[in-house]
Amino acid sequence: MSSSSFSYGWKYDVFLSFRGSDTRHGFTGHLYKALCDRGIHTFIDDEELQRGEEITPLLVKAIEGSRIAIPVFSKNYASSTFCLDELVHILACVKEKGTLVLPVFYEVDPSDVRHQRGSYKDALNSHKERFNDDQEKLQKWRNSLSQAANLAGYHFKHGIENEYEYDFIGNIVKEVSQKINRTVLHVADYTVGLEFRMKEVNSLLNFKSGGVHMVGIHGVGGVGKTTLARAIYNLIADQFEVLCFLDNVRENSIKNGLVHLQETLLSKTIGEKGIKLGSINEAIPIIKHRLHRKKVLLVLDDVDKPDQLHAIAGGMDWFGSGSRVIITTRNRHLLTCHGVESIYEVHGLNHKEALELLSWSAFKTGKVDPCYVNILNRAVTYASGLPLALKVIGSNLIGKRIEEWESALDQYQRIPNKDIQDILKVSFDSLEEYEQNIFLDIACCFKGYRLSEVKEILFSHHGFCPQYGIGVLIDKSLIKIDCFGNVTLHDLIEDMGKEIVRRESPEEPENRSRLWCPEDIVQVLEENKGTSRIQMIALDYLNYEEVEWDGMAFKEMNNLKTLIIRGGCFTTGPKHLPNSLRVLEWRRYPSPSLPFDFNPKKLVSLQLPDSCLTSLNWLNSKNRFLNMRVLNFNQCHYITEIPDVCGAPNLQELSFEYCENLIKIHVSVGFLDKLKILDADGCSKLTSFPPMKLTSLEELKLSFCANLECFPEILGKMENVTSLDIKDTPIKELPSSIQHLSRLQRIKLKNGGVIQLPSTFFAMKELRYLLVNQCEGLLLPVENEGKEQMSSMVVENTIGYLDLSHCHISDKFLQSGLPLFSNVKELYLNGNDFTILPACIQEFQFLTELYLEACENLHEIGWIPPNLEIFAVIDCTSLKELDLTLLPTWNKECCLLRKLLLCGCRNLEKLKGIPLNIEELIVESCNSLKDLDLTLPPSCTRQCRILSKLILDSCMDFEEIKGIPSDIGVFSARECSSLTSECRSMLLNEVGIFLYI
Repeated sequence: MSSSSFSYGWKYDVFLSFRGSDTRHGFTGHLYKALCDRGIHTFIDDEELQRGEEITPLLVKAIEGSRIAIPVFSKNYASSTFCLDELVHILACVKEKGTLVLPVFYEVDPSDVRHQRGSYKDALNSHKERFNDDQEKLQKWRNSLSQAANLAGYHFKHGIENEYEYDFIGNIVKEVSQKINRTVLHVADYTVGLEFRMKEVNSLLNFKSGGVHMVGIHGVGGVGKTTLARAIYNLIADQFEVLCFLDNVRENSIKNGLVHLQETLLSKTIGEKGIKLGSINEAIPIIKHRLHRKKVLLVLDDVDKPDQLHAIAGGMDWFGSGSRVIITTRNRHLLTCHGVESIYEVHGLNHKEALELLSWSAFKTGKVDPCYVNILNRAVTYASGLPLALKVIGSNLIGKRIEEWESALDQYQRIPNKDIQDILKVSFDSLEEYEQNIFLDIACCFKGYRLSEVKEILFSHHGFCPQYGIGVLIDKSLIKIDCFGNVTLHDLIEDMGKEIVRRESPEEPENRSRLWCPEDIVQVLEENKGTSRIQMIALDYLNYEEVEWDGMAFKEMNNLKTLIIRGGCFTTGPKHLPNSLRVLEWRRYPSPSLPFDFNPKKLVSLQLPDSCLTSLNWLNSKNRFLNMRVLNFNQCHYITEIPDVCGAPNLQELSFEYCENLIKIHVSVGFLDKLKILDADGCSKLTSFPPMKLTSLEELKLSFCANLECFPEILGKMENVTSLDIKDTPIKELPSSIQHLSRLQRIKLKNGGVIQLPSTFFAMKELRYLLVNQCEGLLLPVENEGKEQMSSMVVENTIGYLDLSHCHISDKFLQSGLPLFSNVKELYLNGNDFTILPACIQEFQFLTELYLEACENLHEIGWIPPNLEIFAVIDCTSLKELDLTLLPTWNKECCLLRKLLLCGCRNLEKLKGIPLNIEELIVESCNSLKDLDLTLPPSCTRQCRILSKLILDSCMDFEEIKGIPSDIGVFSARECSSLTSECRSMLLNEVGIFLYI
């Protein structure tokens, strides 16, 4: 698509809309001639085009193809439905195409048009009689007249201020001439995917509201911000009194200074040449004074510093009402700091758009030889939607054979194209040095890593928190955080970063600051080429079967701070590691221990998962691991003991999950007062855990420890643990000291043993959630406590969610233990052994949801909680009757129950007492149920029943239903083969929505 559709695409300069019988041979005819005499291409319809009820396609095209529309409102304008339809379409083009409207009020008062008075009132009343059935059309006409009359225009009335008609026409022609003589900006040779983006930005400009608005357009370099801004400028420029598009603000402010930009702004807006200003501060009040009464369109392209905005567009009060300021930048933070609230991010082209732009750039046509399809798709993938890259690739390969395309793309992937790199590198060059280092670290080594992990690594590597620097990179569109919390960046920006590092030493990777390419890393290691230039190595994968080295390659890397190896097999372990290391992560570390001469005094993070370590005795060496915060030796199958960790007193994270042969943990582990995360999942031979006084602990993991039967003693307050989640660990008892986890809110115990809860458990005031699921049993302290103590436990208990599913809960437990949880709101008793829902359940005043699933021995529900809203009874095969009259009523026949589910209760024979205000009743596979009575009591009307959904599927013996509301929303009785013919007939005749199979 040519750029003409966004710039020079007008077929006509002016479209005249008028009532022919009023002004064709008078005012409008004179205006048309005057416009044509000045060379202004003007559309005026002939009388043949206005025959019929609706405007013709030719007129529609003429309106849409005109840059300016002049509706001439005369006395009988509104009497023509043809004119009114024209006006509606003209105003639609204002929004969609930026058409400028200059209304002329000829011998009529603008207020009469605005408020539809006088002849306009008479005309619309006449139309109202004709179009009484189309109120929408009438309202559109009224709105269009009001909208047009609110626009700035021209008013002529004979005898007013001695103005001659030819002077009046001359003023109109003069303004039209000024508008069409405005310079139209070149947008692009080929514009693809621009229309949708223009509409998005146009909506942010909010032309419906008055005042001054600033809109920011941001995105990575080369993504099309300037192209979009130029297209928007061309679209809306005619609506403003004065215009200014300041190109390349960043570059021009460097070359010529901000004062020159201020002078340019004034020169373009007030039309004075040779303006000279002494200083930035001198210019600001002059700009405000000269522009604060003018409706200004100002575009500031490629802004990169706050002082540029302060000098040129310092505030909304600088410009007159209706003004719009558009700012393009690579830095979103710059916009927010300047108070810009409407911000649009320009994203790359999708695959279809990218393929179209590349085709136009390379072949000057949208149709491409099918032989080129594969190579074009490869080029599009390489460009990753960046218009700049697509244009450069296309222009470089015009007229080239497929083999040349292949060669060029191979070269680009080895060494990125310089033209593309130079544009992208502008954002990099604007960063502070430490921000540049963070960017290069991420681009070279950490794309795709979790953000939390990147922060931790960079904090350890650089010795300062990288949070601010990462924020700057995000604001400048150099990196992004995806919806999964992973750090990502555009492929070409990644290439740009890697190319910056590659240029440090194009031919010798050992002299670069960072190594990430597997081939380069293997070369350095196997050939012992390590140097002091290398600061970071990250090896995420390796295609080689084995790295054949002698273990000495790190000897000369005395500035290496981060070493991450997550792939590859090595013939031997390292015989030397640099003392400069701060991050050491090596999956499948090939040695049984660390090198004897390694002094890890700077080491912050040590992670050696799935390694050959046999002993950790080096941990008790005093003063060697003072800076270590992270220690991870997960899945180290040769580790049997965790020794004294006094040598690492500042540990914050200790993880040894799935060390299957670990049998002993030194007591010192329980006194690491800075430890936040302790992960012992999967230590299947561990039988005991040392006592704890971990005052900083936030997360404790003890799942899948097949032989751990005792939860560790808590020796003092640990206020940062809020959740315990323990699965497949046969813990038999929670100690009374668990109360020291005073901020604990959630406990999940799954697939455990018979668990004894201490009385102190019920004094944990912040505990809200308790799940004991698929355990062998649950023992409560009821029998050992007096009535007074038990009452105290009930009052203090704050558990709102209780799940005791599949824990062999008996009638005895429910009768004696359930009252301890009488404050619960949501209760799950699925898969248990009890036979009766006990009487104490009616004391549960706060219970709103009760779930009874797969309770195969349950044969009686004699009591129901008073405030129950959702009740689910599923696969309770011994239950024969459910009497809902047990529910207390709060208003006549009403209770709180809203939803009842009865599924798979194959022996259920009776269901009675359906409350009036139940909303959903779902009964499925209850094969013994024969009938259901929903008949209203005599005192109630049909409006009392609010049932909206009734499902009776797969109830094989079900025969009859009575009292079903005719206005029910959803009713289904699939596979109810025993329904009587009378019942079926009634349902078909009375029920509004009936689903029956």
